[in-house]
Amino acid sequence: MSDRQPPEQPASQPAYLATVAVQPELDIAPGFASFSQATHRGSTVVFRNLAELRAHGDGATTYWRYGLHATPTSEALCQHLALIEGARHALLLPSGLAAISQVYFALVKSGDDVLVPDNVYGPNREHGEWLARDFGVSVRYYDPMIGAGIAGLIRSNTRLIWMESPGSVTMEIPDTEAIVAAAKARGVLTAIDNTWSAGVYFRPFDKGIDISVQALTKYQSGGSDVLMGAVLSTDDKLHDRIKRARMLMGWGVSADDCYLVLRSLPSMPVRLAAHDRAAREVAEWLTQRPEVVKVLHPALPDCPGHDFWRRDFSGATGLFSIVLHARYTRAQVDAFVEALRLFAIGWSWGGAHSLALPYHVQTMRPQGSWPPVGWENTGELVRLYIGLEDTRDLIADLRGAMESQLVA
Repeated sequence: MSDRQPPEQPASQPAYLATVAVQPELDIAPGFASFSQATHRGSTVVFRNLAELRAHGDGATTYWRYGLHATPTSEALCQHLALIEGARHALLLPSGLAAISQVYFALVKSGDDVLVPDNVYGPNREHGEWLARDFGVSVRYYDPMIGAGIAGLIRSNTRLIWMESPGSVTMEIPDTEAIVAAAKARGVLTAIDNTWSAGVYFRPFDKGIDISVQALTKYQSGGSDVLMGAVLSTDDKLHDRIKRARMLMGWGVSADDCYLVLRSLPSMPVRLAAHDRAAREVAEWLTQRPEVVKVLHPALPDCPGHDFWRRDFSGATGLFSIVLHARYTRAQVDAFVEALRLFAIGWSWGGAHSLALPYHVQTMRPQGSWPPVGWENTGELVRLYIGLEDTRDLIADLRGAMESQLVA
């Protein structure tokens, strides 16, 4: 048996086990440094005194108030995201859809009007229809390629114009400069879903856009294992307005999820470049296939708005779509997708694994902006996400599924 004596306890150490278990007095040596951000978990924020608690919000005394609103971990992620996209402010939400919802509820009320592109992300359309049905908000849809013509749609009560670049599923690149110019001339706020570029290849605030929405679930996470969204802005008053609405609605995110996204951000530029190279290679191969009538990749000339992509973007990412020939039935297209071995069937892209999903676009676009005028033999659309697998294997998989299932 050792004859060493236990260390002497500090004089202030509580005497009873139950108190020690709750309030231990620890002595952790300072000076630890690491590349990873510390994960601060906490709902209760402890103040040194009542004066500090009551001074919250004066901008000089204390920043932290309650774990739901911010922790050092979530603040680190917000600052990192803002630096990447060129914003001043970022707010975190539990999902990309929650970020979209936050913009709506912070900025519009009953009697207001919102303009939304007809190719908008499906849940955004559903959200708009909900607002129109139950909250008295006018929501109207416009042709995503309208450009400066949107000026003719702006009403005296129009408060918000949404954009997506590229558009969800059908990948149109809008003339954001023209839309923003028309909006600013009438004092209308603009918001863009910038998830496709991850805030890296398209810089919305350089174009004068007021709000950018990101689904951090995608490339920022990169692991197909986190749900999170962000609302980014540059105007202080606009940020405060959205932040206040987020607080009142009780939105918050997990510190552990913030850590996972922070861990992935340093590798995001490298991953995006790999997705870009691979997707372009697969897209180019698909342009030569007889089963395909259009390859809707923004970097290819056939994609509507390609010239705007060249003007506005510094790169592309891993998501694009193909339009198959009208001679193939929906059942054949479904069979083609299910015959793929390396492309999983699933919604949320941005990770390492390739994905494929068929879409019947006509049912998604009730305003009739699909297919574009002049397109012949337009059949079913399949959205492809190119992950980090070897492109030779992915191309072989696509070839095999096409030749076995897409038979005239």
